Amino acid sequence: MATEPYETHEYDVIVIGAGGAGLRAAIEASAKGVRTAVICKSLLGKAHTVMAEGGMAAAMGNVWPEDNWKVHFRDTMRGGKMLNNWRMAQIHAQESPDRVLELEEWGALFDRTKDGLILQRDFGGHRYARLAHVGDRTGLEMIRTLQQHAVHKGIDVYMECNVQRLLKDGDKIAGAFGYWRETGAFILFRAKAVVLATGGVGKSWKVTSNSWECTGDGITLATDAGAELIDMEMVQFHPTGMVWPPSVRGILVTEGVRGDGGTLKNSSGERFMFKYIPEFFKAETADNEKEADAWYEDKKNNRRTPDLLPRDEVARAINSEIKAGRGTPHGGVFLDIASRRPADYIQKRLPSMYHQFKELADVDITKEPMEIGPTCHYIMGGVRVDADTTATAVKGLFAAGEVAAGLHGANRLGGNSLSDLVVFGRRAGLHAAEYAQALPSQPVVDAGEVERVMHNLLKPFENTGGENPYAIHADLQETMQSLVGLIRVEPELKEALDKLAELRKRLDNVSVLGGRQYNPGWHMALDLHNMLTVSLACTVGAIARKESRGGHTRDDYPTTDPHFAKVNLVMRQENGEMRLREEPLPEMPDELKQLFEEGH
Repeated sequence: MATEPYETHEYDVIVIGAGGAGLRAAIEASAKGVRTAVICKSLLGKAHTVMAEGGMAAAMGNVWPEDNWKVHFRDTMRGGKMLNNWRMAQIHAQESPDRVLELEEWGALFDRTKDGLILQRDFGGHRYARLAHVGDRTGLEMIRTLQQHAVHKGIDVYMECNVQRLLKDGDKIAGAFGYWRETGAFILFRAKAVVLATGGVGKSWKVTSNSWECTGDGITLATDAGAELIDMEMVQFHPTGMVWPPSVRGILVTEGVRGDGGTLKNSSGERFMFKYIPEFFKAETADNEKEADAWYEDKKNNRRTPDLLPRDEVARAINSEIKAGRGTPHGGVFLDIASRRPADYIQKRLPSMYHQFKELADVDITKEPMEIGPTCHYIMGGVRVDADTTATAVKGLFAAGEVAAGLHGANRLGGNSLSDLVVFGRRAGLHAAEYAQALPSQPVVDAGEVERVMHNLLKPFENTGGENPYAIHADLQETMQSLVGLIRVEPELKEALDKLAELRKRLDNVSVLGGRQYNPGWHMALDLHNMLTVSLACTVGAIARKESRGGHTRDDYPTTDPHFAKVNLVMRQENGEMRLREEPLPEMPDELKQLFEEGH
């Protein structure tokens, strides 16, 4: 094959992804004085972080002075069913308040208390109101602030540039190879260190809150390069996504609706969550409607309403109501804030939700309830990283945000994602820069490997009369939605494995028409490699974890198993196959264990 020209750029650190984690990593790396670039698959400012609405969790104590990092740590661990990496949860709880204040210094305009402090709202699984927020548009404000700061620092940005492969020099990172989405022209980045901040995997499922970018790119880049994955079976189905009309099915309805007083009801008008309070949360959750209403109005009793249980508990309860025939006409349940809060309060606190339902569903949430149901939202699993440095098993490769696993365990608490982005984004940028500075020379890129990558990327144009990439994607989404969804059983998971193997064979024969210039069919064909990789890892993990825990619910193993309480399922790709092993969780120090015994 004749050598095709490609443009080449050289940096110390490249950051793949321009969401909260990627921008914060780039800002930190640049501040350390290394040559830094950000590469994003979409346009700058279009990152999926803007879809995060409710707020960022940080124990600042502005609303409840009793709140502190130890309570936040305990809530995070308990929400994650103790499968979390304790050190990541500790770092996150300790550093989140500083990251919020830093965003404020950089220009973020948070909502305020009467005394002018940053206001904090209630969210599921958090003992105290601790989510710093900007109405229900917090992610948008975070991206606006970080983006302006990054541009002000003069960091190079490559927009609509899709990275397809990480390149190595022996056992260490040497760069990355991809293409411009608009022209289809190839581009090579030579780099000493790479930070992955590519977000999630939701586009493998049919009903998802995720946007088109979330195709598991970073997880696949990492595992193809030799990194390890953990907890890939742990996928969060957010309890409240839109269900009607069909064109908007899955779009997120922020937990802030419930944090501000909204309640879940079935078709009979019953507040059903009281039937589903698990033993784990009985002591601090309201037992009846009167008590729950008192919690909303006067939270000094230190109880919580069952509508604000962790997301996995609420999603399962909603699923049970729908299966029992108590769902709405369109197959969801009702979320009602109209009967509980005045219209001006709703429009002030939840402006995006008000407009979203008015424009997309012709529903006025100040007058009538919303129809909602579970939607694939977030993956707790991902690339295995070192807690302090975010380093992966591959030298020079770091990961932060949703692409990295460990912090959230088996289930993420709402609001912990935005603070996760900036806490570990900062650490990723810092340690990637330090690694690059310590490397004496630029790693060598193998020209022969680049040729092979180019050949693979162009293969869909060479296959004539083959499979349509959109047909394969539709079948993948159907497979994952119906067989590896919210509720799982072994026969269906094994059926999913067979179907994924069949889809992989079909992908080998995928063909696209036309040229390379902005060819969405080609982009989809390349994204399918990533989606099939993460779908396989998720399914393999779901078969191996024979228990129900957090985001992983097995109908054939409905209880938690003490054995699986102590292990991560670790995966590594070997000869094209996903090899799985169990590894004990890191041991938590005694002083942190005491927090659970004392019930702080």
